[in-house]
Amino acid sequence: MSETANDVDGNAESVAPSVYVGQFARLLEKGDTYVMQLLTDEEYIRYALGEAKRFQDSFEIIALLKKSFEAYTTSNAQRVASYCGFEMAREYFAVNQFSNAKQLFDSISSLYRKEGWVTLLWEVLGYLRECSRILGTVEDFAEYSLEMAALPVSSIASIQSLCFKEYGPAGPASLSNRETIQKELFELVRGELGLASNEGNNNLKVTADEPLHLEIDLVSPLRVVLLASVAFHEQTVKPGAPTLIKLSLLSQLPGTVEIDQLEVQFNQSVCNFTIVNDQRLQLDAISNGHPDHRVETAPDLMLSTNKWLRLMYDIKSDQSGKLECISVIARLGPSFTICCMTESPASMNDLPLWKFEDLVETFPTKDPGLSFSGQKAIQVEEPDPQVDLTLGVSGPALVGEIFCVPVNISAKGHAIYSGELKINLVDTKGGGLLSPREAEPSSTDNLHVELLGVSGGLECEDESQTRTDKILKIQHSFGLISVPFLNEGDSWSCKLNIRWHRPKLIMLYVSLGYSPHSSELTAQKVHVHKSLEIEGKTVVVFSHHYMLPFRRDPLLLSKIKASSDSDQMPSLPVNETSVLIITAKNNTEVMLQLLSMFIEVEDDDVGKSCTVRHVGEDPSDPALLVPGEVFKKVFFVTPEVNFSKVKMGTVCLRWRREIRPEGQPGSGSGSTASEVLTKYKLPDINVEYSLLVVNLECPPHAILGDPFTYFVRIQNQTHLIQEIKFSLGDSQSFVLSGSHNETVFVLPKSEHILSYKLVPLASGSQQLPRVTVTSMRYSAGFQPSVAASSVFVFPSKPHFEMTNVGSRPESIAAE
Repeated sequence: MSETANDVDGNAESVAPSVYVGQFARLLEKGDTYVMQLLTDEEYIRYALGEAKRFQDSFEIIALLKKSFEAYTTSNAQRVASYCGFEMAREYFAVNQFSNAKQLFDSISSLYRKEGWVTLLWEVLGYLRECSRILGTVEDFAEYSLEMAALPVSSIASIQSLCFKEYGPAGPASLSNRETIQKELFELVRGELGLASNEGNNNLKVTADEPLHLEIDLVSPLRVVLLASVAFHEQTVKPGAPTLIKLSLLSQLPGTVEIDQLEVQFNQSVCNFTIVNDQRLQLDAISNGHPDHRVETAPDLMLSTNKWLRLMYDIKSDQSGKLECISVIARLGPSFTICCMTESPASMNDLPLWKFEDLVETFPTKDPGLSFSGQKAIQVEEPDPQVDLTLGVSGPALVGEIFCVPVNISAKGHAIYSGELKINLVDTKGGGLLSPREAEPSSTDNLHVELLGVSGGLECEDESQTRTDKILKIQHSFGLISVPFLNEGDSWSCKLNIRWHRPKLIMLYVSLGYSPHSSELTAQKVHVHKSLEIEGKTVVVFSHHYMLPFRRDPLLLSKIKASSDSDQMPSLPVNETSVLIITAKNNTEVMLQLLSMFIEVEDDDVGKSCTVRHVGEDPSDPALLVPGEVFKKVFFVTPEVNFSKVKMGTVCLRWRREIRPEGQPGSGSGSTASEVLTKYKLPDINVEYSLLVVNLECPPHAILGDPFTYFVRIQNQTHLIQEIKFSLGDSQSFVLSGSHNETVFVLPKSEHILSYKLVPLASGSQQLPRVTVTSMRYSAGFQPSVAASSVFVFPSKPHFEMTNVGSRPESIAAE
């Protein structure tokens, strides 16, 4: 801008005042005449800056530059905008408005650092350094001085800086100026030099009362001043075992830096230690250190330009978990410290302004493996526990029962203080323990598995051992309970009560955390972990089917119009007694005791829609069901109302595990003999009136050669006359008399009886002559089953002896 303004200074007097706003013109002399030439925008800007320069009107210059700065910033022309901002900051600096100048220089320096403009950054930092000195901010002065001293100013940059007509307060960018700035700063921080500020009113100084502390993080521009790399030689270590740690420091300052002491800090403060420069012990360099920390000495702590200072020490930790080196604090003088965040060699980034310089590439460690994969953190393993944690259960759990898992803790090697037992139930497939049902989140209906509680072992035998902070927290899949104090050799046990609502394979995790020392309440706890896979299985598999009364077959309209849909609702005739057979199969690997089976009939709006009664009484002794065996029970069902949909109720089965003679349950010590109620919802049925009922009547048995009568009753339960066609087939086992084929008409609400006389010709189980009855109106036929048309023929009259066998259970067990 200064060069542009000077070019216009010689012609400034030839510019005539504007007649209208913004219309300036230049007066040109051509011979004896004068010509007015309008100025372009560029020429007018040069004229305005020249005029402001002539009259030293910095505020007008600042106003013009500010407009340009805002215009270029809006157009996203950051480089030109930064140039305008730089000129504006120089004008603020010229009129002694150092705060405004420093604010602008700070924003400009960010762009110059990002794009690597070293020479321009030198100029900006020089102004920032001078502003900080005048404003009396020692910390900013030290940061700008260190950054300038560590800039990669090459010989080419020095030659380029000499081409400038004007220099900033720091002079041209050169190696000698870098060394001068470093020397001046270190004399200041060591108390050997004081710098005047605010025109001599105050002095910049660093003393014991006013120390200076700088922070260098992973994105700070001061990483070129001090770079700390830390690498552990191992990935894991036993507690209390020593391991090697490599500490490497690098600086790009032009002069040698002598460090008085280094304090290495970890996330575990007990591992912090201090490294003291052996040559400066007489300066009492560790007077401000922590007396409890370990102190190491080094022959010298000298940092040379672009040369790693490598130090190696042993470190050990008694606390399990992650051990990480966080920072290194370098003390440079009695009142000046630099805290540098440490970096891992494997993830350490390059120095942005130095990565393109012609320098020899060096590594933090001489070991290539550590240089490329070293980490500043190590995992301290948990100490070997001297406590046994056992889960005494094996075998599957059964859905519906309270499954008990015994947990036993034995203190073998040392005592147990502040013990906590954590219980977690986890789905092995990662799907969670909740069922995708539409249920309330707080309801247990949507839980597959539920931790009910802990029984036994919660109370201490000695009242003096009862703690006020005893923990007892039980949730659906998580539990946290306290463990009382145990001396060496003592044991403690409890039982986890778990209930499966649905079949599920889960993993039970039990973790014991305790402290082996009573005095160290905040010490790292020792943990013992155990896991157990438990599968909750369905106890019984239910099935059911309906049977019509023996040799009695009603004709239902739904059967005539039956579709091929397999999910079609079963139909039963109203006011007819049907047989319902419930089958329960033992689906487990343990023996079960079946106590009772009954059906709960639900009520509807009309009242009882059907009557259900079971055959016989429940057995006084439970029925024993071995794995894979089937238990069956017969019920009589009589629908009493004509509904299209009738609820049949719920089958309720009471059972328990079989207790072995030695007192142990069938699947291990975790079993229980408590009663469990399992329910099975019966599907709804369709109830309708029968159109026709065909009933076969014959004796329960026959005698060879003795005739007997065989009846076929056809009942018409409609209000229409039914045309019935029937036929009777021949049989080689019987001689029969009666009509073989005929068509009859059955009046409404009446019945027609067909009778045949049969003489058995052979003994044993014989098939009766096959009867076929067909309704012409409904085009539906009836033919009895093989079992219904069979009769046993004795060769002679049998003699039966009746014996009172008491109350026999009607339920049966079959394979």
